[in-house]
Amino acid sequence: MASSLSLKRGRCESDSLSSARLSPVVVFSPGPGCTVSSDWMISWKEMLEDALDAVEVITVQQLYSSGELSRQYDAASYHGFCARMAARKYSGHPLVLAGRSLGSRLSCLVEAKEGVEVAAVICLGYPLEGMTGAVEDDEALMQVKAPVIFVQGSKDVFCPLGKLEATRKKMNCYNELHVVDGGNHSFRIGKRHLLANQLTQDEVEMKAVGVIASFISGCLRGNRK
Repeated sequence: MASSLSLKRGRCESDSLSSARLSPVVVFSPGPGCTVSSDWMISWKEMLEDALDAVEVITVQQLYSSGELSRQYDAASYHGFCARMAARKYSGHPLVLAGRSLGSRLSCLVEAKEGVEVAAVICLGYPLEGMTGAVEDDEALMQVKAPVIFVQGSKDVFCPLGKLEATRKKMNCYNELHVVDGGNHSFRIGKRHLLANQLTQDEVEMKAVGVIASFISGCLRGNRK
């Protein structure tokens, strides 16, 4: 009887560990002009939490100037601190970093430079170009080791898809791209485009979230390297 109970306890502990490994903690940061209390961030936090079966999605508000690279590195240090605290709080659960706009660049900087063990990075509207059209510093992308998924609107003025494709080919990590057809920097799509394709904004965003969930599941199971 004691032996049987011991075996059952061992199986339960093993199942619990396996479940934890597939349930990530997500640290999610917005970009300039967007707060963690905005409708966009609240909506995407809820969608990611549900689709990824996350133990928690922790939103981190950043205070930085998008025009000063040194300030971005300062913000990345704070983001890295928050990521380490999240990993410590949920020990045993994989850490996923996510960001909107400049928040996605910060996530890449944290993975590349802050010594945080990261299972994957989710880039929602990565800003490959600045306000002037000049290509932004992509050092972080070149140094990222964890798998990265980009979700980009096809009409995102801050990230021409051709330039992103060229950048992705130079990256040293596994990466994928999901394009939101007709979407802008925030994935918003014009009514005419939605009507012409018999779609709703919610359907388009849920499709993107489904692609992200499949990608993260593959990462956690070791199928994205």
